[in-house]
Amino acid sequence: MPAFGLRVPSEISSTATIQWYPGHMARAMRHIGDAVRLVDVVVEAIDARVPRSGANPALRRMIGRRRHVVILTRSDLADPAATRAWIASFAARGLTALAVNAREPHVVARLGSLLRVEGKATARAMVVGIPNAGKSTIVNALIKRTAAKTERRAGVTMRTQWFRLSASVELMDTPGVLVPKIATKAAQWKLAAVGAIPPERYDPEEVSRCVARWASERGLRGVPSVENFVKERGFVRRGGKVDAHNAAQSYLRAFEQAKFGRVSLELADDAEAT
Repeated sequence: MPAFGLRVPSEISSTATIQWYPGHMARAMRHIGDAVRLVDVVVEAIDARVPRSGANPALRRMIGRRRHVVILTRSDLADPAATRAWIASFAARGLTALAVNAREPHVVARLGSLLRVEGKATARAMVVGIPNAGKSTIVNALIKRTAAKTERRAGVTMRTQWFRLSASVELMDTPGVLVPKIATKAAQWKLAAVGAIPPERYDPEEVSRCVARWASERGLRGVPSVENFVKERGFVRRGGKVDAHNAAQSYLRAFEQAKFGRVSLELADDAEAT
């Protein structure tokens, strides 16, 4: 019998299938496919905690031979050593990659310089990525004002928007687009854990268990078990019954906000399947 009444999956990966591909994503993908022909540079925003699962292969195929810059967003939430290894991995594949925290002006300024195209009076750039990857936050940092709508939840940007970055650069923000089918159970719970999937699309009790079990197997002492989290936070109703659902939601919020420390769920040299 699981402690505190919380379900324990039989393996690390979630037992329930987690998918999310609403109609606006299919429309956005078609629009991005048309608009990418008009741009010179594509900036791919990927959450630094999930550089493998957080990339959409369909978007990469659309980029083709255009200049492609990878931005590892939320680098302040990811393990710094893991992020450095990912940057080296992208470089080995011929891609420029930057770790970006939107609160670091010098890094954002460097990104701005990569969007200019020699010989063109006005270069056009596009920012793409999956939901809640930090695209609009980067756009706002580049244009130095709050113009693109941002929230810490998936699916906020629903349409493309053009912004004038400078006299020589125009920038398009695009909606976050997932793949129609997230292939592996591991990718499903990891994307849920970093906020790329709305909470109503998955069982927080299962995802929190996946995070805790994954961290335990890797010896990450800063990430507590769900049981210990429940004890410490007091998620107990009258009669001693655990408020399992709210406890799991709180656990995932704490993880997503790096309250358990800076954790990368994927490493450059580890193609784990669970």
